[in-house]
Amino acid sequence: MYDDISEDKINKFYEKLKRDTEAGGYFLNPDAEFTKKLVRGLIVNENRYGYQACPCRMASGTKEEDLDIICPCDYRDPDLNDFGTCYCALYVSKEVLDGKIELGPIPERRPPEEERNKQKKEKIESIGSLSYPVWRCKVCGYLCARDNPPETCPVCKVKKDRFERFL
Repeated sequence: MYDDISEDKINKFYEKLKRDTEAGGYFLNPDAEFTKKLVRGLIVNENRYGYQACPCRMASGTKEEDLDIICPCDYRDPDLNDFGTCYCALYVSKEVLDGKIELGPIPERRPPEEERNKQKKEKIESIGSLSYPVWRCKVCGYLCARDNPPETCPVCKVKKDRFERFL
């Protein structure tokens, strides 16, 4: 079922992802063959789970549990800053793109499930009483104060389910 993804579908998704990524100031791995394998994994996960879980991590199949690993994951920017690439090497920094630094192994930043649950509980408990809740995009850090998060992040274009109540 997942092996029948056409090269045409992969190529179209790759081109769209590349345009969207570059429009947001990011870069895809310049190894197109490698990157298209990751794109295929995103398509497989979209078909399998209904969302584009990172192709290099084990998804639970429950969107609420996997929000932090929906591509682009919450760990992309810290990984780009520290290592020049994200965990699966789909995204790379300008320095990697220009050949100034080489890719190397990336440690997993995603905390174990118990730690993620603990962090989520602590955030909920720390929210004070404000006129409006403050929502934070977990991908790019965009903040907004309103009753509900925006449908789409105006900065990185992810959907509202990637927002968390910040304050």
